[in-house]
Amino acid sequence: MPIYDFECGQCGHQQEVMRKVSAANVELCPQCQQMTFTKKVSAPHFQLTGSGWYATDFKQPPPAQPSPSAEPAASASSACAPGCACH
Repeated sequence: MPIYDFECGQCGHQQEVMRKVSAANVELCPQCQQMTFTKKVSAPHFQLTGSGWYATDFKQPPPAQPSPSAEPAASASSACAPGCACH
């Protein structure tokens, strides 16, 4: 059963409520007893775990970075003429 965030428009009381998807919205605020307790739009509260999901089975590791101690490649500036605009 999903958990929804509810908030009272009158007193501001907030509460998580476990409800069936097909259940009617709660309208009576448990704090102030006004008929202004409505469902808020919020981010889902779940995480996909186990095998078969992108993060565990299909996500590629980042490409390897060259180590800082590696010899630098030959400079392209050796092909430049003196006074070129690229340096």
